[in-house]
Amino acid sequence: MRQPLSRRSILAGLPLLAAPALMPRMAFGQGGWPDRPIRLIVPFGAGGAIDTLSRTVAAKFPEVTGGQTLVVENRPGAGGTIAGAAVTRERPDGLTLMMADIGANAIGKELIPTLSYDPPTAFTPIIHLVNLPAVLMAHTSVTATTVQQVIDQARARPDGFTYSSAGNGNGSHLFMALFLKEAGIKMVHVPYRSGAEMVTALIRGDAQFGFPTVSSGIGQIRQGNAKAIAVGNASGTPLLPGIPAVSTVLPGFEVAVWHGIVAPPGMDPGLAQRINEVFGRIAAMEDVKQRIFDGQAGSVVGGTPEDFANHIRREVARWTPVIREGGIRVE
Repeated sequence: MRQPLSRRSILAGLPLLAAPALMPRMAFGQGGWPDRPIRLIVPFGAGGAIDTLSRTVAAKFPEVTGGQTLVVENRPGAGGTIAGAAVTRERPDGLTLMMADIGANAIGKELIPTLSYDPPTAFTPIIHLVNLPAVLMAHTSVTATTVQQVIDQARARPDGFTYSSAGNGNGSHLFMALFLKEAGIKMVHVPYRSGAEMVTALIRGDAQFGFPTVSSGIGQIRQGNAKAIAVGNASGTPLLPGIPAVSTVLPGFEVAVWHGIVAPPGMDPGLAQRINEVFGRIAAMEDVKQRIFDGQAGSVVGGTPEDFANHIRREVARWTPVIREGGIRVE
């Protein structure tokens, strides 16, 4: 006696082109990854740029996974390395992922020599999600309006200028350290605890310069409380029209905050590729790209796991000499 066909059997026999709306569930639903809720560990507290990005991605996760959820779990502390250390101890089964950051997932060992793991080798890279541009800002009392004028004035006043950052080893600290190194100038570093605090210090005049993300500084720039000197990425940003790139004066200078997805070490390449495809689909959504641009001035990157691995290796090679020469440490 013939058994009636199940709904699953019917769906399995349909050509994919005939039912595109079913593709996410068929590719990633029952019997494959993910078949249960997934944790996404975020190495900083709620409300920051990386947390906002994580929740934007999590909101879209069910759409491409047949209804499965991505649960955001914040684990701040020690420049993101508390979260990083925890993720390295998880099984590489796809149930725990991490939103990657330069400190926890690339240069943490240089910043904290006693760190229990070596970031470049301690994770399975999955996908490079976004780059967030940065802007060289100045207090309104600074008379310089161009990169060259900043350099000239700093040379005339060694140690006469200060710059704020969001903390030792933070991107805003590294960007300024690289700028000073390539320009051959000096300024006094004043670290704060967050991007908001560093910008507040700048507009108060407690520091003359800073290199925050565009999203952190643009409000104060638009209100006239601080001025934009140059942007860190060579292509500029439409949110700051007319503001040139640092690279117009210092060729090759290129900085941006980046985030992506990594997994615990030793993940099967096939599983890593499936996870990459899920997050790649999310990143390719037009409303996701628009939200990242509108909220964070960011741009989606994407690519393969190997692309992201290569990016992390380049970042380690690039920032290691800056950190060592500058004696930068996270206590």
